[in-house]
Amino acid sequence: MKTSLAEFKQYIAQLEEIDSIVIDIQKAEGIYIWDTDNKEYIDMLSGICVANVGHRNPKVVAAVKEQLDKYMHVMVYGEARQAPQLNYAKRLMSLLPDNFQQIFYVNSGSEAIEGAIKTARIYNGREEIISFNNSYHGSTLGAVSMISGEEYTRKFRPLIPMCNQIEYNNEKDLEKITQRTCCVVAESVQAGGGVVLPKNDFLKKLRERCTQTGTLLIMDEIQTGFGRTGLLFGFQHYGIVPDILCIAKSMGAGLPIGAFLSSYKIMNKLNNHHPLIGHATTFGGNALCLVSALASLDTLINDHIIEDVERKGKIYRQFSHPLIKEMRGVGLFNCMQLYDDVDWQKVLVSCFEEGVITGTHLFATQCFCIKPPLIITDVQIEESLCRIKRALSRV
Repeated sequence: MKTSLAEFKQYIAQLEEIDSIVIDIQKAEGIYIWDTDNKEYIDMLSGICVANVGHRNPKVVAAVKEQLDKYMHVMVYGEARQAPQLNYAKRLMSLLPDNFQQIFYVNSGSEAIEGAIKTARIYNGREEIISFNNSYHGSTLGAVSMISGEEYTRKFRPLIPMCNQIEYNNEKDLEKITQRTCCVVAESVQAGGGVVLPKNDFLKKLRERCTQTGTLLIMDEIQTGFGRTGLLFGFQHYGIVPDILCIAKSMGAGLPIGAFLSSYKIMNKLNNHHPLIGHATTFGGNALCLVSALASLDTLINDHIIEDVERKGKIYRQFSHPLIKEMRGVGLFNCMQLYDDVDWQKVLVSCFEEGVITGTHLFATQCFCIKPPLIITDVQIEESLCRIKRALSRV
């Protein structure tokens, strides 16, 4: 059954007005999405890095159905001990460095970031929050306060004070992290800037500076997490361990959940506050979301999906076309950067017409997302590249 576009826009608040690339979705499975006319699309966005194990992964669906027969939602603040919460925490932490000892469940990446910076402030009593230019950490007021660029923040002022930005990969800027700095929020690979990789041991130097100044390092692995870069989390490529880890997106394999993790020492500062003073969320740790998350994590590990991600990503990064300036990235977290004189909007529409769902990066509109589900096969990779090549050749 078709959904009326006019009625949809009448009742549903819209983020963007792009009628030429609106899909009336009928079904999604694996790497594909079908519209109500049965047109097939390859999802190169993975729902913005959500569908790492594919849309409607059978193991995830089975786990959710089993949980549905037990219960859906009960109190999540600890009054009701829920096995899905404990099972997931133990499984995830068995795969992480030893300093990650407790997890706080939330609903989204924005909430994870918000909870992490609140925890940091409670822990060391400092005020300054440092983030990086061309970074995006969510849409809550706290997260928006960490975005650089007047065009993104002016409508929401006044913002949270003492939020400052420094330049990614600029070692000189690390000197701006001082003993007055509460925390630094960083991505292991910058997404919004167009998949910007750290250079010259930048993250190691950032870690060292934070340690020297007693500043907490918060890693935003919301997009780069759960195998997207070829390791479970992006920071593992660079020989560092953050103080607080923020996760979401693919964590729930299609269901809304996020979390932040840290040590007992840091988390106990949050635990010793009344929930409404520290951090609270009605649905954080929802059982359905957590069985979905555990099934997804087990699938990634037990089926050895992550181990093949970097090889698959290299196939994309070897692709070339006269309109492409550069293909870059790590694992299946890649970017197709067009030359500056190429009309990116025409490319976006052309990809859509060829059955490829993609998008540009927030701070780099010439850069297109190449982030398919991690389960994509070599044959499907070649098919996606054929479609992209046709789309580019039509522009």
